[in-house]
Amino acid sequence: MEYYDGRICIRPTELEAAGIMTQEYCRQLASRKKVEMARSGRGKGNYALVVVDSLPTQHLEEVKEKFGSGDEILAAGWFRENYERDQAAVTWFNDRNKCPIEFKDEKKRRQWVEECVVNASVLNCCIRLHNRASDFQRVLGNTYQWEKMAKAVESLREQFGHTLPTSMFRFRKKVAEYRREGYASLISGKFGNQTARRMTHREERVILGIACLENQPYNTTVREMYIMFLTGELDVYDIDTGELYDPETFAKKGEEPWIPSDATIANYLNKPKNKILIKNRHLSRTTFMHEEMPHMHRHNGQFSLSQITMDDVDLPRRMKGNERVHAYYVYDVVSQCRIGAAYARKKDEALVVECFRDMFRLIERNGWGMPAGIEVEQHLMSQYKDGFLRAGVAFPFVHFCAPQNSQEKYAEPLNGAFKRSIAHKNHAGIGRFYGKGKNRVESKKISDENNDTWEDKRYYTFEELVADDRADNMEWNNTLHPNQKKYKGKTRWDVLVANVNPTLQPLDKLTLSRYIGERVPTSVRRNSTVRVRHEDWWLSAPEVLEKLDPNNYKVTAYFLPDEKGEPTDVYIFQDDRYIDKVERVHTYNRVMAEQTEEDVVNYIEQRKKVARTAAYVARNAAPRVGTIKRTATPEVAAEAVEITSVAAGADEYEPDSRFAGMDWSQAGFQDS
Repeated sequence: MEYYDGRICIRPTELEAAGIMTQEYCRQLASRKKVEMARSGRGKGNYALVVVDSLPTQHLEEVKEKFGSGDEILAAGWFRENYERDQAAVTWFNDRNKCPIEFKDEKKRRQWVEECVVNASVLNCCIRLHNRASDFQRVLGNTYQWEKMAKAVESLREQFGHTLPTSMFRFRKKVAEYRREGYASLISGKFGNQTARRMTHREERVILGIACLENQPYNTTVREMYIMFLTGELDVYDIDTGELYDPETFAKKGEEPWIPSDATIANYLNKPKNKILIKNRHLSRTTFMHEEMPHMHRHNGQFSLSQITMDDVDLPRRMKGNERVHAYYVYDVVSQCRIGAAYARKKDEALVVECFRDMFRLIERNGWGMPAGIEVEQHLMSQYKDGFLRAGVAFPFVHFCAPQNSQEKYAEPLNGAFKRSIAHKNHAGIGRFYGKGKNRVESKKISDENNDTWEDKRYYTFEELVADDRADNMEWNNTLHPNQKKYKGKTRWDVLVANVNPTLQPLDKLTLSRYIGERVPTSVRRNSTVRVRHEDWWLSAPEVLEKLDPNNYKVTAYFLPDEKGEPTDVYIFQDDRYIDKVERVHTYNRVMAEQTEEDVVNYIEQRKKVARTAAYVARNAAPRVGTIKRTATPEVAAEAVEITSVAAGADEYEPDSRFAGMDWSQAGFQDS
């Protein structure tokens, strides 16, 4: 039953469940106006409500027998409708002259004021109901039934947050005090005698500190230790500040200190706000983070390869000598596909690097771009923070998850789902010795000097475990995606392929080779090639020689190896400076009679390389110069030259007879 529109109502489904009448019969009565419907069930989120008092007498008696009269519900409903916040109480309790109650913590005072205001508002509502005859008779009958009133008020404790007494007698007494004394009556219970007062903040801190001791004392022990402190039998001090608590300050002058009961200690230590503080002291950091701290609530993305997540595991089955195979996985977050995996006997940098390589080989085969984001753990990955895993170097977005917080890293639950769904189905011995039910694995204990050795029923080779896990990875990727509502009929692999982010950057093999590739020292030979893994590789052009330091042909080659460990694209650097992407030298058969078409092509390509170098040399050829050895030149004294002056006004200039008749235009001179 519930309160609606000032009346007690009940759902037809409740009537049917109680065996009073079927929903269909209820609808028939409503259509014949034999019962009153307070609300129809039309509309999203609505449900039908029948007015209880409108039911036929027989059915009404059955409802009251099975559900009660509903008077408390009616009273509580009236309270909800008529509750008003007492603004005058807000003013009074915040007036330091009228309400001179002081707290060391202003926040606690504000909380206390709010509590008093709510209590006053609820009491106002009770008195208003008592004074309004019509509402009073309709809700509680002809006589004021304090039991119903107290129950109704108690039902509103969680909604309004009041702290009024729960018993009928104490509640009635509090109403009478409030009528006589007003707002002041709400203070007496909080700051009266010792038996009625609350634990002070200072007392709380000492008791809480005792409860947080390493030996995790029981509540009764906490109380006994607190009494020993008050009597001077036990010293208590603050480790952080060095303060020695004085028991004399825990009681008013001339009074005995307050000693809480066992129940008070238990109630205080069981408060949620204190339980989390105690657990923070007693639990390990990892356990506290996993069990008590809130976790982030997230939803999945839209495109595959928008983000990848990585994590390491130990394969559950073991090799001889109780050794385990260490595995590192990389998942696509949206599709949940395992897109990279690596295995090793040691959990080290090489395992991480190989996992990255495995993923990028898959990406390259399928022509996809660089994953946009990556989330990794601190362990094993922190060394890459300032290099490969610095945002913008390889991945635009990089997130390092908090240490020992498995709930933050999406790979953790995916590893668990894989183990429960695929590995447990395909193999025996999947589980933990401390697991329950089908997740428990029995092991035989061996009595030795350490008393800490367990023997499995069967051991496996490294190769067997890796082969099984790779087969399981394939099965995992090709099972239906768990979100079939969104990806109906599609496997994880289908989702990965069909939803690749269209904005991904191209695969940056240069950067990848530099950070996670193989590193081979080599040198430039004959101004044209370098040798890497017993193979010759061409410089892309003779101009590359201009990038080398003077008299230094030593370079370092970087490359991402393929599945067989062989180089694909090779990049050379000199002193961390990029020089060139080199090209594999393809040889040709020197025996002409045996040459194939491929040999001819390779021959032509090599001739082109030689011709380009020849052209470069010719284009940049040094100038042909001659030299003459200088000799000393004797000094010759200058001779005086007589210059004959031309008389002014001479008629005309007569040329030298040697040039008489010469055509000057033929000599390159033109008349002006």
